[in-house]
Parts: sequence; structure tokens; C-alpha cells
Amino acid sequence: MRVDRHVGAGLLVVAGSLAASLALAQERSVPSPACRELARRLDLVTADAGSLELNAALFRAAGAGCVPVARRLIEAGASLAARDRLGAMPLAHAARAGHSALVELFLAQGAAIDARNLVGATALYAAAENERQASVAFLLAKGADPNLPGRSGVTPLAAAAFKGNDRIVEALIASRADPDVVDTTGKAAITYAAARGFASIVRRLIGAGVDARRAYGNNLTALMWAAGHEDGVGTRAVLDVIPLLLEAGAPIDAADNRGRTALMIAAEQGHAAVVEALLRRGADRTLKDKAGKRALDLTAHAGVRELLSAR
Repeated sequence: MRVDRHVGAGLLVVAGSLAASLALAQERSVPSPACRELARRLDLVTADAGSLELNAALFRAAGAGCVPVARRLIEAGASLAARDRLGAMPLAHAARAGHSALVELFLAQGAAIDARNLVGATALYAAAENERQASVAFLLAKGADPNLPGRSGVTPLAAAAFKGNDRIVEALIASRADPDVVDTTGKAAITYAAARGFASIVRRLIGAGVDARRAYGNNLTALMWAAGHEDGVGTRAVLDVIPLLLEAGAPIDAADNRGRTALMIAAEQGHAAVVEALLRRGADRTLKDKAGKRALDLTAHAGVRELLSAR
């Protein structure tokens, strides 16, 4: 297994490098109107510009993907250690926008790869949160720390899991991201993925060693998060997640801090298809929560009541 994982990680680095190279080539093509306008302004002000003006222009260039303009600004004295009002540096702006050519340039010019803003987020976190796959791959290849969290202790892996980006999740795990970090809200990557119906990510996290039996904040398991899934998540997606968790050992009748099981949570939310799936898997409809209520008592949904009343 160690050999296989090592080889897999190596292949991901190669794939990431190819994706990054393609992105770099695309960014080095014809400059955008925004970049042409920045270059025009730079021609007018460079000689008299102070550090604040140069740094502000560098942030704009980073966000717009203007490589030649950014290079000129650095040569004129703009600082890659400058921070915006939230504490982010130009590298994070480039990574957030997915401008890998600028990420490469800034790192080559000495930008701090793991610099963090006021809430702790790094350039890698910004890239992962915004689904910038090529920038994620390039930063990881250059040694970015995949385990430094952003706001609320959310890691780049959890941010990617929340967005449902399996390729970024795969790259982060291959780069030794901890797959089961719990953030300050009591959630982890698998709870985000389960609640949003991302079966491929749930499968990948379980394969990386996440224990489907584990309870997170308020004693909620990933199965409970799937059962009470977010509004707008397709039923089919959740029904793909539930068997993955159960087959990985998730206890079907585990109770949260209110004494409620996954069946009770699904019943209360009116998720009839989930209730039916859990009953087929053997969920106990007779259990009561700490207030003495069964799943049947918690639902006003006619279809769910019919399922729970059936013998």
C-alpha cells in the first residue's frame, strides 16, 4: 500500500504540473483589456509612484492576472510582502483568482508561500476554496503546507470538500493533508461532503482513513449530516452517500446530543427517500430521543408518516 500511495502521489504531481503548465501558457497569451489598462496607467505614474501606490497596483495586477505589469511593478519597488486590509499578500490574490503564471512569478521572486491573512488563510487555502486546481497543484508542488487552516479552522481540504471538488481533494490528500481535521464549528471534510451529497469525496476520505463511525460536533456523525442534508442537495446524491457510510461501519442508530438518530433527523426534515433507505437498512423506528419522541412524532410529512407507520 505504501508503494501504491507513493506512486499515486507522484502521478498527481505530474498531472498537476501538466495542468499548471497549460494554465501558464494560457495566461501568457494576449493580455486582457484590464491588463492593458493597468499597463497604460503604469506608464503614466511609475516615475512618481510611492510604495503605497505601487503595492495597490500590484494587488490589482495579481487579481487580474497581469504578468508583465506585475513584473514591472516588482522591478519598480512594489512589495510581495504587502498586505491588503484583510492581511492577504499578492500571492494569495493571484492564487484565489487562479492565475498560476503569477503564482509562479511571485514565488520565484521570493513570496512567502505559507503567509497567512488575518483569519489564518494561506494562498493554498484561497486557491482550494475557489476551486483553482492548477494553482493548487503548483503550490503543492512548491511545498505549500496543506494543513494550515483558514477561518474557523477550516482546512483547504475541508474547503474543497464543501465545494465538491474531488480533484483538489485528491491532490491535497496525496500531499499529506490530514483528512479528518475538525474545525471550530465541530465539522470536518467528511461531514461537509456528506451533507452536500458528494459521494466521490466521501469515498475518497474513507479510503484515506477517515472513520465513518466517528461523531463530530454535538455527537453528529457523517451519516446524520447526510440524513439531514442541505436544502438544494439532490436526493439521488444523498442516497449514494448513505450506503458508503453504512458499509464503512457507520452506526445506523447512533444518537446525537439530543438523542436523535439519522432516521429521526431525516424524518423531521421530511426526507422521505432517506427515511425509506434507512428503514430498508434496518434503522430502528421505535427509538426515542431525550424528549421522548420517536421519528414518527417528529415529522409532519405525510409520506414520511406513512413509511414510519407501516408494519
